Amino acid sequence: MNYFNYFTEIEDTFVRRRGKSLLLSPMDWALIESWKEMGIPLHVALRGIEQAFDSYESKPRKRSVKTLFYCQEEVEAQFAEWLEAQLGANDNGDSADAGPEIEEADARLPFPRQSILEHMARARSTLLQIGKDRKRRDAFFDTLRRTAARLEELEKDFSHARRPDAEKLESDLTSLEKSLDDAVLESLSPEELSSARSETEEQLKPYRNRMEPATYQQTFENLLFKRLRERHGLPRLSLFYL
Repeated sequence: MNYFNYFTEIEDTFVRRRGKSLLLSPMDWALIESWKEMGIPLHVALRGIEQAFDSYESKPRKRSVKTLFYCQEEVEAQFAEWLEAQLGANDNGDSADAGPEIEEADARLPFPRQSILEHMARARSTLLQIGKDRKRRDAFFDTLRRTAARLEELEKDFSHARRPDAEKLESDLTSLEKSLDDAVLESLSPEELSSARSETEEQLKPYRNRMEPATYQQTFENLLFKRLRERHGLPRLSLFYL
């Protein structure tokens, strides 16, 4: 992840979660610069931003989030936790005296560490292949490339972690899936989207009157995105699909 991408990924995530177009201020850019100088990995910074907005949305305030500084405390807290999880791991992802501790940490994972790494590697390979087969380089192509790059970073991080955290990884993967879903929607023509929505409505038609409105809407969105992912050959990233 190069210098330029570090800044743009953070800016894109902040703007997306804020829900309104907003140019970052010089102070915001200085904050991102400080995070990079501190050595905060991109995926940790993004996780902190996502968590900060999740917290904000769980208890809506009258005042909106106007600056990246709102996320500073959570980003740096996530970084401290990341450093603790990495403690004792060398460049090869292990240490001479950490064997029992690593084995104990791995035993608490929902799946073997190697299986999780292979799951991410397969997904990354699929995304790169879809990008390679795509005839034009557009916003969707760019999202595929960026998602594959972030998956590679997550793979390395999870591989080297002395105390890997599957819950945090799942949060990161869910965020990446959401970015892919948004990119698919934006890549569709109005006709393509209308067709996909009509097909989904037809599929749910026998069940609509039996569902509460909120349940129906959530089911509709789930099936719509499932249909769109399958059409584009997109892999599921969540560990639930391992």
